[in-house]
Amino acid sequence: MRTWRDGDGTLTVGGDAGAREVPLRIAASYRSRTRGLLGRDGIDGALLLTPAGSVHTFRMRFAIDVAYLDRKFTVLAVRTMKPGRLGLPRLRSRHVVEAEAGAMERWGVRPGVRVELRALGTSWGKPAPGTP
Repeated sequence: MRTWRDGDGTLTVGGDAGAREVPLRIAASYRSRTRGLLGRDGIDGALLLTPAGSVHTFRMRFAIDVAYLDRKFTVLAVRTMKPGRLGLPRLRSRHVVEAEAGAMERWGVRPGVRVELRALGTSWGKPAPGTP
C-alpha cells in the first residue's frame, strides 16, 4: 500500500511523444483534503485529493474541472463544477484531481486516459515494463 504525503509533484498526461506535464499539489492529510481549493482565487496546475471519491464546491470562488481516478490512475470521469455544487460519489474512484475549469480539456484528460503522478522522487501510475 502506498503512503501519500502532502507536497508538490507533477501530473503527466499522454505518452512519451506528446506528454504534458502539469504542476501538482498533493493533499493527502485530512486537513489539507478538507481545505482543498477553498479560499483561493485560482490555481496554477492541479490539486490531487487522495483518498477521495467525491468533492463539493461550496464556498469556492471559481468553477473547477474534476477528474476521478481509479487505483491505477485511469480517468473514470471528468466533470466541470460551478461553485455551490455537490458532486456525486464515483464508484471505484480512489483519487480526485481538481483544476480550473477548462484545464482538463486543454491537457487531454478524458475518461479512459491513464495519467502518471510524480511526487518526492517516486512515480506512480506508470505501466509495468513490457506492458503496452
